[in-house]
This record gives sequence, C-alpha cells and structure tokens, in this order.
Amino acid sequence: MGGTVWGRGPAGRDRVGGRGCRGRDRDRPLFGVGGARSGPGLAMASSERSALLTYRLCGGSAEEERGRERGRAAAASRKLPTFLGVVVPTLLSMFSVVLFLRLGFVVGHAGLYQALAMFAVAYFIIGMTVLSVCAIATNGALDAGGAYYMISRALGPEFGGSIGIMFFLANVCGSALYVLGLVEAVVDSFGIPPGQEAGTGVHVLPQSYWYELLYGTMLLALCLLVCLVGASIYAKATFLIFLIVAVVLGTILVSFFATRPVKVPIHLPSPNGTETDNGFFTGFSLSTLRDNLGGKYGVDYTTGQRMSFSSVFAVMFNGCTGIMAGSNMSGDLKRPSYSIPRGTISAVLFTYLVYNLLAFLMCATCNRILLQKDYGFLRDISIFPPLVTVGIYAATLSAAMSNLIGASRILYALARDDLFGRALALAKKTSASGNPVMAVILSWLVVQVVLFSGKLNTIASVVTTFFLLVYATVNLACLALEWASAPNFRPTFRYFTWHTCLLGIAGCCVMMFLISPVSASASLGFFLLLLLALHYLSPSSTWGYISQALIFHQVRKYLLMLDVRKDHVKFWRPQMLLMVQNPRGSARLIDFVNDLKKSGLYVLGHVELQDLDMLPSDPLQPQQESWLSLVDKLNVKAFVSLTLAPSVRHGVRQLLFTSGLGGMRPNTLVLGFYDDEAPQDGLARHPAFTSAREEVPLGFPPLRAPTAPKLLSPREYVGIVADALKMLRNVLLARQLESLDKAWELRRAASPAPTIHVWPVNLLRPDSARYADTCSLFLLQMACVLNMARAWRRARLRLFLCVEAGTLPHAQEEKLRQLLKDLRIQAQIQLVPWDAITRLHWQTCQGSPGGPAEEEEEEEGVVNFPTNTAQVSDEYVCAANKLVLEQSPAPTVRFLYLPRPPADTSLYPLYLHQLELLTRGLGPTVLVHGVSAVTSTQL
Repeated sequence: MGGTVWGRGPAGRDRVGGRGCRGRDRDRPLFGVGGARSGPGLAMASSERSALLTYRLCGGSAEEERGRERGRAAAASRKLPTFLGVVVPTLLSMFSVVLFLRLGFVVGHAGLYQALAMFAVAYFIIGMTVLSVCAIATNGALDAGGAYYMISRALGPEFGGSIGIMFFLANVCGSALYVLGLVEAVVDSFGIPPGQEAGTGVHVLPQSYWYELLYGTMLLALCLLVCLVGASIYAKATFLIFLIVAVVLGTILVSFFATRPVKVPIHLPSPNGTETDNGFFTGFSLSTLRDNLGGKYGVDYTTGQRMSFSSVFAVMFNGCTGIMAGSNMSGDLKRPSYSIPRGTISAVLFTYLVYNLLAFLMCATCNRILLQKDYGFLRDISIFPPLVTVGIYAATLSAAMSNLIGASRILYALARDDLFGRALALAKKTSASGNPVMAVILSWLVVQVVLFSGKLNTIASVVTTFFLLVYATVNLACLALEWASAPNFRPTFRYFTWHTCLLGIAGCCVMMFLISPVSASASLGFFLLLLLALHYLSPSSTWGYISQALIFHQVRKYLLMLDVRKDHVKFWRPQMLLMVQNPRGSARLIDFVNDLKKSGLYVLGHVELQDLDMLPSDPLQPQQESWLSLVDKLNVKAFVSLTLAPSVRHGVRQLLFTSGLGGMRPNTLVLGFYDDEAPQDGLARHPAFTSAREEVPLGFPPLRAPTAPKLLSPREYVGIVADALKMLRNVLLARQLESLDKAWELRRAASPAPTIHVWPVNLLRPDSARYADTCSLFLLQMACVLNMARAWRRARLRLFLCVEAGTLPHAQEEKLRQLLKDLRIQAQIQLVPWDAITRLHWQTCQGSPGGPAEEEEEEEGVVNFPTNTAQVSDEYVCAANKLVLEQSPAPTVRFLYLPRPPADTSLYPLYLHQLELLTRGLGPTVLVHGVSAVTSTQL
C-alpha cells in the first residue's frame, strides 16, 4: 500500500514515537498489560497528578525535591511586611524629585487649574493601572520580578519578555533621573554660583557637565553599595529615609503658615554670566492665588526650552511612576498577594491628597517667578532650611535606590526565565543570601550610561513614555484575562472591570503620544521588535499563553455562529480528513493534501488497533505530542485526530462521524492507495528532518516490512470508500504521491512549465461518460484548487477530452471550453481519440445484461451503485491505462475519475484490482470521486 494506509506489521503495533512518555513512565512498556509497573492503579495515579498536587501525592524525583527546597528557601528569605515592603518604597518613589524640586515648576508653568487637571489625569491613569495590578497580584502566587512576572505569566513569554526589558529600561532611566535630581539639589546647595571662579562658605563644588557627571557617579556608587547588601538593608534604610521625609513634609506644611512674607533672590545663568531676579513668598494672599490660577508657560532655565502642557505633564508624571515600587519587591514580601493591593492603594491615595494640598498652598503663597525660576524654593521658605535639604537628598536618594533595586530584580527574573538565552546568563548569579548581585551590578552599569544625558528634564519624557507603556501592558494583561473568561481567573480583589482596564490602556496610549510622539513611536517600535524576536527565538514556556485562552473564547463564539444551514456552494471549500497509518511513509502525501485544502479544515487521522478494556491507560495520549511535532516540522496547517478501534474500518467511521466541530467538519476523505509496493521511509529523507537533531518526529514505529502481513484487507479498504460515499463524503485515493518531489518538479527552470493532467471521464465506464456530472465537476474543482496553491501556480492544467469517431469533437470541445469559461478555470483542452479503447468495452458488454442501455445516472447527493463494473475486462483497463500513459509530456500529477464501488461486496477485490491496473505506472496519481456540488457560476 505504499506505506500510506494501514500496512503496518504486528511488530510495530505496540511502539509509540515521540516524547509523549516522560519521567518514570518512559521506560515501561506503554501497551503492555502485565508487569509489576503497568497496573491500572499506578497509571491512574500518574495521570491524576497535577502541578498543584504533586507535592502531596508523591515524593517526586531528586530534581523535584531540589526544586521544592529552593522554593522553601525562597519563601524563608521573604521577610518584608506590607508597610516596609510596599507602602514605604511606593511613597518614597512618588515623593522624590517631583515633590521637592519640580512641584513648584509644574504649578508655576501650568497654574492651579491645569496642575489639578494634570494630577487628575495622571492619577486616573495610574488608578486604573493599580486596579489591574491588584487583580493580577491576587490571582495567584507571585515571585520576584513585579510587573514583569505578572505580565509574563498572564500574557506569555513574548509579551512578558518584551515588557520586562521595557520596564527594566524604565527603572534604569528612572534611577538616573533621580540621581540627576539629587545632583541638581547638591549643586544648588553647595555649588559655586555661575560666573564666579571660587566659592565662598559652603559653596565650594565646581559646576560643569563633567563635574556633575562625577557627582552623579559617586551618588550612584552609594546606591550600588546599599543594593549589594540586600533587600532587608534597603528596607531598613528606606524606612529611616521615610521618617526623615515625613518630618520634612510636616515642616514644609507648617512653613506655609508660619513663615512671614519674604523676598527670595534668584541667581540665573545668562550669556553674560549671571543675572539676578527676585521671587516673593507672600504668605496666604488672594491676589497671589488669582495670579496663579491660569497657566503661563515660560522657558525652563535649566534646558532653555519653552514649556508646554505636554512637557510639564511629562515632568510631573514622574512623580506618579512609583506605583510599581512595591510590586518590584514581590520576591521579598511575606505575602505579596496581600501586601501589594493594600499597600499600593494606600500609598497612591495619600500621595494624591498631598500633591493637591501642596499645589494649592504654593499657588496661594508664592508668586509665579519664584515657582518657575527657583526649583529649590521650598528650602528658602522653610522654618528650618537644612531639614528640607536633608529631606530632598534622602527622598531622591531613596527613589534612585528603589529604581535601581527594582531594575535589578526585573533583570534577574528575565535571566532566570531564560528568555534571552546566554545574553543574560551572567545576571542569574546570586550571593549566598539570594541577593542577585550580578543583576544589581549590570543595572548599575546601564544607569551609569544614562547619566551621560546630563539633565533631569532631558530624560523625563523618555522615562514617562517607558512607564506609560508598561502600565498600558499591565492593563492589557488584566483585560485579556478578564475577556478570556478563564475559570481560574478568580482574583480576590474584585474592584475592577474590563472597562477600567480599557480606560487605563486608552489613557496611557493617548498621554504617551501627547507627551512625546517621537519617544512613544520609538518605544513602541522597539517593543514590537522585541516581541517579534522573542516570538521566533525564545524557547516555549510552561506558563500558559493568554493568546490560547482568547483564541479559544473567540473560536467557540464563531463556531456557534457558523451555521451549516446557511452553507452555499459559492463558498464551498475542501475540508480534508487524511488517514495516515505511519507518517514515515506519508510525509509527501501530507504535504500534498495541505496544498489541496484551500484554507479549509485539514485533519490527520490515525486509527490505533487496540482494545481499551485490555489496557491500563489511554495509549493515544503519549502519541499526541509526536503527531503535533510532526505537524510543526512539516509546516502544515492541520489538526490531529487519533482514535482506538477494533478495525481500521470502524476507526475511519468514528473519525468521519466525530472529527471537526459545528460547521467545520471534514467533507472529503483522503486515503493512500492499497497496493503491494514496499513502503519507503520518506520522513527520514524529508528536508525538515535531515538536518534536525530532534528525535521526536523520527520516533514513530518502523515501516512495515515488505513480507509482513497487512492489517487491512482489500475488502475492508473498499468498504471504507463505500462507507464514506454513503456518508456523503467525497473520496480521494492517492497513489505514488511519495515519489513526487514537489520542490524539484515545480522549481525546475526547464521549459515547458510543469503540468497537471485532468481526466474527468469515468474510464472504467465509457458508456456513462460525461463531463458535466457532479463527480467530474468535483474533479475539475480539486485540480483547480491545487493549481491555486502558491507552490503550484507555475503548473498548467491540461484537460483531456475523449472523443469517438462519428461524433462532433469540435462541438464537444467548444461546449467544454464554455463550461471552463463559466467556471473561471484556465486549462488547455486536448482531444484524445479512444475508439480502440471503447471497442474493447463494447465487445465485453455484447449480449450481457446491464449493457449500454442501462446507464446509471448519478444525481447530486443520491447514492447509486453501478451493477456492471465487474464486466470491464482487464484487457480494456490495461488499454485505458496505456492511453493515459501515452499522453506526453509526463505531468507532475494526474487526476483521474474514481468510479463508485459495486453494490455487491463480493466484487470489492475485483474493483480494487481494476483500479490498480488503471493507475499502474502512472506516477503520482489522485483518483477522485465527488458527491457534492462544489462549483458555481453565480457571483
């Protein structure tokens, strides 16, 4: 049978290829009934173990035990409570540069109304994001990596890895931003004033680009030392800083009420050296408040650029980007799912109130010159200025450390997940206490590079864009989980809906492009490049892919909408069920049928001759992975359907009845031809496997030996064809398709172009031959569909019109040409005289019952079995075979008319014998019988 249909010997029956068997089941006989290790109890216990229950049901292997030990060690290293691990880092990240050095800048340029609007928009965006973070964080156990861990486990490795890199860069740039802010504060307090060569008093630090870079490098080195010690020291340091900031904040609030009106001299750099302007702290004044209500955008004295709503919002939004500071510490929290929602929401609400209160107090007490041109004016109006200076240093230093340690944790999580292979292998190394020291060092190096940008406002828009992109993706992850309607998405935090997720995404995207279209476009482009690279290069993961859940959800809805009662011939497409006994002998046939499907359903069917009552477990499950790997390697768009049955015929019936779903069910059965040729292992010679090292696809059983008995009799094979026709399925029988080298045949440069020969006449019944019946039209359609496939477009269709003497061949040719024109099929028509052939047929039929007067008519959808097929002689069939073979040049593939099997089942072997004679030596040939109308001349 050419190794294609059910010719496997008994020796191959109990073998299973592929990696389906894992762990302790790998070495045991899969289909063995006896044996100490193959009992049903063990099989059931093995099949019922899940990832969540393994530690209870079995001891596991040494590797599993080591994994559990690492998990217990990681859990023991988690020491931070909600307040220290979430609230304090979040507050300090948000109360940093913006609060002490840029809040006056925001209010001075934007005015009170626009500043309050900025806060509302910014906190609306981060509020929606916080709801999504809380939902994801309370839906399962969290590990190190914060937002990266959430997104990667929710959306899969492609999105997770891409956003992980973006979030790492956002934290790196954020750390650099805070270091530059701290440098600005230090230089403002201790720097030599512009235009002076030597300072006086405490103003002793030189000011220039390189000196400020040196100061930033030294401050970043201090952050590095703290982060290298570990998260616990960092938490203690941040708590101490938090106490300082709280005291300073209280002092600032008191100062607005306690400080008397004062004139503040402001020294500004100018082309001529320096110039002095005066700002005023007026105390609470209705006139000052009125002057500061509206916006009045000016020039930023540090960069010389004119400010606008978007540029000021970009600076202000950096005070809102600290909402992930607590999430970044997820690997160090005692109870991440408990702490992250409560701590983050508390910190966000508190900072929102403080920002609005301070904005109002500034507008009511400080004139616009003071707000716009003196970033450190809070120190000038404080009742105790040194304390404000200490607070600025402490808050910005803490924010820099928070972003640095957050970046290192994200980098460590990326490295541990092996998404980028060896590129991040160095970041996996940790100290004895579990601190990812190499990730901290690598993050420090990247921050050091960013410090070369020089000015805080220069990178503010880039930082904001990165964070907005991350927040948008967090909302997208939550939206996808909600829309997927997966039963296991059950977050304990319920104060969110898909509307909040969608609003968060929209807000982030709009603000990204309003702030900086260039930065937003570049960030999205870089993100898409990472996404594509990870999609094609990253290894598969076991986290689960949200895309699969969403696809399932949508496919189910569309399958329900696919109503078979609305089918129309105009939109018919072939939906194939190819029966494969052993893929080793069917690789080229699988590829050929893939070209025939024309975007329709394609199912690879396989029948395993076993009795489930005699087996400890389902033998098909271990084979599934091998078949799916085969589909991937052959690059065909096919499903796999395996079944158990006592006979091949029963198995094919099962698959014809059950394959597909709803309106997507196979309408065409494809079988390899039943013959005595020894099967050839085409899989081992296939280009997809000759250079591959994987053993999965080559793990299928060996092919049947030429002398081994077949599992399928001729009578049963023809019975399968008859069953399919009774079930109104079209039937294709493929012979010698394994000898078809499609790549060579279709790409050779020789002229003429490759051809496809089409014989739409029933060569075994010339008395009933006609070109317009249902079967002939189906045969034409299949040849045309093959010609439409991309790989076969160079081929030319050649249609053979068999004519007899005494007829009007040109009239028949014109009629056929008009039919092809109506069907929009481009084909060359070739007239073939066959008087000598038909003469042999009439000699056989002379005087016999059921002669030419008894033509069988085959109406659409009606099953009529011919009664006189057996009357065709072998001499006639051989002559018909010679007629087909003589048509030159030799085609790439031939399509022939497949007659119906006889009604008398005792004639099945003779029917198959005549088919074998008809197709002998023809090369790649497809016998076709169609029972459904598939062509239309309508629009």
